[in-house]
Amino acid sequence: MLFWGGRLVSDVAGSQFDSTVNCLLSNRFWRCVTTSINSCFLIPPAFKQVMSTRNRERVARYGLEVVVQMAKNNVGDQQMALAITGILENLFKLSEETCTKVINLGGLDVILRWCRCGTDYHILRRCAKALANLSLFGGAENQEVMAKHNVPEWLFPLAFSDDNSVRYYACLAVSALVANKELEASVIKSGTLDLVLPFINSTRPSLFAQSDITHKQGRDKIWLKHLIPLLFSRRQEPQALAAFHFAMEAIIKAEQGRQEIFHEIDAVEPLKKIASSPNTVASKLAAEALKVIGEKIPHKLSQQVPLWTIGFPEFVESFKSSQVDGDLLLILTQEDLADGLGMTSSIVRKRFIRELKSLKITADYSASDPTGLDKWLMGLCPELSQYTYFMLRQGVDKFVLKTLSDQELREECGITNSIHRRRIMQQLGDLNVNDMNGISVATPVPPGLPILDFNASVGNPASMRPIDVFICYRRSSGSQLASLLKVHLQLRGFSVFLDIDRLRAGKFDENLLLSIQMSQHFVLILTHDALDRCLEDDGQEDWVHKEIVAALECNCNIVPIIDCFEWPSIERLPEDMRGIVRFNCVRWVHEYQDACVDKLETFLRRGRRRTSQQSPQPSSVHLSSEGHLADLTLRSQSSHSSASILDVFTP
Repeated sequence: MLFWGGRLVSDVAGSQFDSTVNCLLSNRFWRCVTTSINSCFLIPPAFKQVMSTRNRERVARYGLEVVVQMAKNNVGDQQMALAITGILENLFKLSEETCTKVINLGGLDVILRWCRCGTDYHILRRCAKALANLSLFGGAENQEVMAKHNVPEWLFPLAFSDDNSVRYYACLAVSALVANKELEASVIKSGTLDLVLPFINSTRPSLFAQSDITHKQGRDKIWLKHLIPLLFSRRQEPQALAAFHFAMEAIIKAEQGRQEIFHEIDAVEPLKKIASSPNTVASKLAAEALKVIGEKIPHKLSQQVPLWTIGFPEFVESFKSSQVDGDLLLILTQEDLADGLGMTSSIVRKRFIRELKSLKITADYSASDPTGLDKWLMGLCPELSQYTYFMLRQGVDKFVLKTLSDQELREECGITNSIHRRRIMQQLGDLNVNDMNGISVATPVPPGLPILDFNASVGNPASMRPIDVFICYRRSSGSQLASLLKVHLQLRGFSVFLDIDRLRAGKFDENLLLSIQMSQHFVLILTHDALDRCLEDDGQEDWVHKEIVAALECNCNIVPIIDCFEWPSIERLPEDMRGIVRFNCVRWVHEYQDACVDKLETFLRRGRRRTSQQSPQPSSVHLSSEGHLADLTLRSQSSHSSASILDVFTP
């Protein structure tokens, strides 16, 4: 037991919470409210006990406006932020109605403000949890409001954080949002969804359960029940993250002897379905959860079709004798089922085709889809993913797709649904090379089709390059600022390249050179240690050094961002990168982000006009089978704001 001032901390916290609520009801002075809330909520062990369902309901009924207004009136107060974000985190898991009220009062704006400006991990954790709770409990209408507030974009810096708890809850929030079919396309464009699977693949549920004190008791039945719909999502990210949490929760509940909770919330059957699905990551985690709670693990669907547990046992022998493997399975037609496999009943064939369609949509094509065709189709409509495998089999990728006609989509790609063809044709104009996402464009152009000219070479005017901004940063100190700038620039209409591969361990990825060549602007994040490894690096072994040299050679418009950085003496810099000191810099002030980004935008647009007035002879670069691009979908379209004035630092 924990004591404070001679009394049980839960008693102290509880009594002070009661006084806080009474204070709210009597409309006493702000100082009284501030003192009561701070003294209560800054005691971590007491926090969870204090925000019981009963107390959340009391705050929602009597003190909601006061709490949110107090947050607005103290936007720069770190201690107040810690208390208020904690309250909002808990209010967001009360009901849809409460979520709506909090949003209308400005509570979501408060959370997003601290997502942008917060540097304290305790505050960022509560912000991430608040957004996760709102995504899970808020319902479809509030999720749409979140999208209008650009929540998917602002989740990116949280999901890119160095703190695993912040990353996890940001990933959970974006996974819950993308499970809403109406928001799927906009969530995918934010780029945040791309961080979900890397987090899961680098984290073990058993270790993560012990990493945060708030995880050790696990979640209650109501919270877990709101997580189940993610298991039914057609996208692999929500499935995988929900399975990850249930795997972690199974370990916690097993230690408590409360495995029955999974039956009480009807989570066992959905977990079994995921465990047998072709989603490799999610199925492994779901199987782990089932094993811990003592449930039988079903067979996983594989290329050995007779092992299916989806039904149709009477056709096992016919599939086996016909040697139907995974490749043949995905291209079966109604005629094949009737004539080749003996499905004489049209109703049975329809049932089988329905299950096969679901399998096609949930399958992972990444091993044979280097240009991200399936992701692009899923972004338009998940139903279109059923055509991915046949299109890939026909040699179609994103670049070839751009040249296809309606007739070719019907006859060569097997898209007989005219509405589906129309949806694809309507979006082909927006299908650009900078819609790629961490995938290499290494597909040769088939014979008879024109070679695509992206007009992206070192000699080309910057205005002809398809990427607006390449962000260069030192991972040890610049990742937060880099992720913030990515979102700010996306929301102002720029396409942004941000290398999100954090596991290169010093190996310089040559794909980045091509990405720099295809970028108009090069934003260099200069944090305190950004150039330390560049000093006297005459062998050009450091990757930041390589990126800077590449930007100088490509004649990119370079804009350094200064954050607690002092230039070293020019003699210590390698000769091939000394030109970097010539460029005007923007000094970053975390509390005045909008003004800093306004000035950055001014430099970018001036640089764009300046380079567009140059007139070198354009030369073409054709992407061969060795050419690669990576992470080019980290972009978003939005209106841009006008620039304001900020002092500029020039070395």
